[in-house]
Amino acid sequence: MSEAISKHPGGREVRFSRFGPPEEVLEIGERELPEPTSGQALVRLLASPVNPADLNIVEGVYGVRPELPAVPGMEGCGEVLRCPGGELAVGSRVIFLRKGGAWAEEMVLPTEDLIAVPEAIDPVQAAMLGVNPLTALRLLEGFVDLKPGDWIVQNAANSNVGRCVIQLARERGVSTVNLVRRESLREELLGLGASVVLLDDEEMVAKALEATGGRRPVLALNAVGGDSALRQMDFLERRGSHVTYGAMSRQSLKVPNKFVIFKELTITGFWITKWLEESARAKIEESYVLLSQFVVEGKLEQAVDGSYPLEEVRAACRRAGEEGRGGKVILVPRRG
Repeated sequence: MSEAISKHPGGREVRFSRFGPPEEVLEIGERELPEPTSGQALVRLLASPVNPADLNIVEGVYGVRPELPAVPGMEGCGEVLRCPGGELAVGSRVIFLRKGGAWAEEMVLPTEDLIAVPEAIDPVQAAMLGVNPLTALRLLEGFVDLKPGDWIVQNAANSNVGRCVIQLARERGVSTVNLVRRESLREELLGLGASVVLLDDEEMVAKALEATGGRRPVLALNAVGGDSALRQMDFLERRGSHVTYGAMSRQSLKVPNKFVIFKELTITGFWITKWLEESARAKIEESYVLLSQFVVEGKLEQAVDGSYPLEEVRAACRRAGEEGRGGKVILVPRRG
């Protein structure tokens, strides 16, 4: 007879047993956890954001589907409660490198899935480092050797990734042309460090060239697709790079021959999930250390719309799917 695995109460978790609208299928339940062993840590959740990908996973429309029942939550920040192997200090603050499972009060995780962050970092800001800031950093580092004085262009500039791109580019001395759908966003993005903010319409290229003094960008970041992506290609410098990491318009990317023959553009895509799967641990840690330091120094900040306890996860997901939010929706464990 095999030896029984010692378990202890692990508090509450958010779970779903079928795919569907988060407001209908998400439930709260109690969980039991195995005692952590060497190479593992018991972690208490401090904060976890509600990302669009989290909602898509629950709906069953994301690029990968978890086995059911499942606990959602792609990123978060926690505190180490126990670590038998000593890989992480008890009380240290960590962020999670995993595809799901963050929406729970306590978790037993492999230490290789945890990255230590500075104690001085705000846990809510740390909880949001996993996806959007890392995506922005890789978009700026992974395709073009950007130098101070270079220009880039991005659409969906008011998205969370777009706002991180603005701040990180500013720190590099790289100028940004930022395309939005609403004129009211201009002052807010300029306040983050945007160089130029323009409406994403048919007049964009002419107005952008006027604003940059005729300089064309060497890199375009596309999260929209359709006509917006084509305008970026038209604006790009010859032999520039066009990187698609989203498709908010749900319109296909149809590339006219002139952009690949005469402008010799490099057209590619990017998915942060695959980058995390395929990159060396040292490179991942290096990226998060840099981002954490920017947060601690006040050089990188993501807006927060509001915080909800795990028990109100359905309301949190409903709010996360609404237009006009002031930032990310955050889940936090109930205290007391």
